[in-house]
Amino acid sequence: MAYDDLREWIRALDKAGELKRIRQEVDPILEIAEITDRASKLRGHPGAKASGPGGPALLFENIKGYPGSTVLMNQFGSERRMKLALEVDSLDEVAARIRALLEMKSPEGFLGKLKMLPMLADVGKFFPRVIAAKDAPCKEVILRENFSVLDFPVLQCWPMDGGRYITLPCVVTRDPKTGKRNVGMYRMQVYDGQTTGMHWQRQKVAAEHLRDHLRHSTAADATGNAAAARVQRMAETAGGTTNLQPHTAQAKVTGDRLEVAVAIGTDPATSFSAIVPAPPEVEEYIIAGFLRQAPVELVKCESVDLEVPAHAEIILEGYVELDELRSEGPFGDHTGFYTMAEDYPVFHITCITHRKGPIYAATIVGKPPMEDAWMGKAVERIFLPLMRMTLPEIVDINLPVEGVFHNLMIVSIRKSYAGQARKVMNGIWSMGQAMFTKCVIVVDEVCDVQDLAEVTLRVANNIDPERDIQFTLGPIDSLDHASRLPNYGSKMGIDATRKWAAEGLTRPWPQMIEMDPATKARVDAIWKSLNIE
Repeated sequence: MAYDDLREWIRALDKAGELKRIRQEVDPILEIAEITDRASKLRGHPGAKASGPGGPALLFENIKGYPGSTVLMNQFGSERRMKLALEVDSLDEVAARIRALLEMKSPEGFLGKLKMLPMLADVGKFFPRVIAAKDAPCKEVILRENFSVLDFPVLQCWPMDGGRYITLPCVVTRDPKTGKRNVGMYRMQVYDGQTTGMHWQRQKVAAEHLRDHLRHSTAADATGNAAAARVQRMAETAGGTTNLQPHTAQAKVTGDRLEVAVAIGTDPATSFSAIVPAPPEVEEYIIAGFLRQAPVELVKCESVDLEVPAHAEIILEGYVELDELRSEGPFGDHTGFYTMAEDYPVFHITCITHRKGPIYAATIVGKPPMEDAWMGKAVERIFLPLMRMTLPEIVDINLPVEGVFHNLMIVSIRKSYAGQARKVMNGIWSMGQAMFTKCVIVVDEVCDVQDLAEVTLRVANNIDPERDIQFTLGPIDSLDHASRLPNYGSKMGIDATRKWAAEGLTRPWPQMIEMDPATKARVDAIWKSLNIE
């Protein structure tokens, strides 16, 4: 059964031996982050079934300056917990469900339609449903005035951070054209009790929607409104309001405002759905329902026309002014470096609702491996079937944790014609958020891309650098500090596949060394008696 809320998830973590309760007093300024960073890099812990990085989830129960408050950290910080969060024995189970859904064909004839009904009914179970406010735990306390987001133990994670940051929010907006809700996860720097930053990055579809809206607003302003003209100039420059993540421009527009709601402390599937690179036409609430195999219960907000997870711990309601920017940052990011201060939109809070005794859920990012590494690896496994829809020759992919996901992708393919590796590279660079991948390495299907030692051996041996490395220019992740310009730079592809004559190789290609199976079997039989280990 799906976890109803964060509290049920915490009980499951506790029961599984995956939770450590911290009862010593700790400061939300830096100390919680330092403890969590050390825990996230532990190799195994009591109760864990597998070794490897990823210490326990941490529930801090004695927060300096916040009597009675609790903070949950590192909830997704191991492979076992990611599987527990999605209630599967293997992440490939979720990938298999997605693959079955993608392969569902239109039925032919009356009998075919009858056979399709059970599958359609199953899909229908994933859709969210709205419940009454009186039944929504997130409405136990409603604050329309005299509220402050700093009444919650918001963390400062690193010494040079620009301030405290909300780091695990589900940010909800709505597309005014389709009515589709969107949920994204973006850091929010707290400026004061009623305002935060909104780190909405550029180069996404929704950012273009916002620029279209701004251009339309300016063109429609026959009076030459100065504010609208200023917004238009912002939209046409490299910075400013072009720094927008997916979904923000699709929020409901009220004048020059975007209505926004933020849920903090949701059930694990809902939190995870906010980071997945979903097709733009699919609501994240539906993805959450698909992952948890049960609908997400929603409730209408008090001050904005949006629906939010009814069982969330904390809800922030408000708006973003289209022509208002404020310096946001620095921030210690998942690259292992600080991202510097830049101007971003400002979120104004108009109402806060929360459960009684709310649990504040947060995360910390920095030098890997950390919690986000396990979330990213889960995305890698689960959405491999979507990549194969476009590039069916792909066998497997690996986004190494140290490559912080957008810097390096290793791909194995079934090669059937000359130049296919380069076709795959270009396909990846044209595929959603994969367009930000700085380096793509393509190997043959016999190479295990999860084994970095084998990948290194094959790549180093299989390439002629001048022939097999290609460079291209294009959009780069906003967090990339090495690119020649913000958000724009070069990308590299390495073709480490076996070369064909049609690709200019006239020499024989050697076989890789491998012992014959019969000899290996005989040595296996006597290995223990040799007492070598």
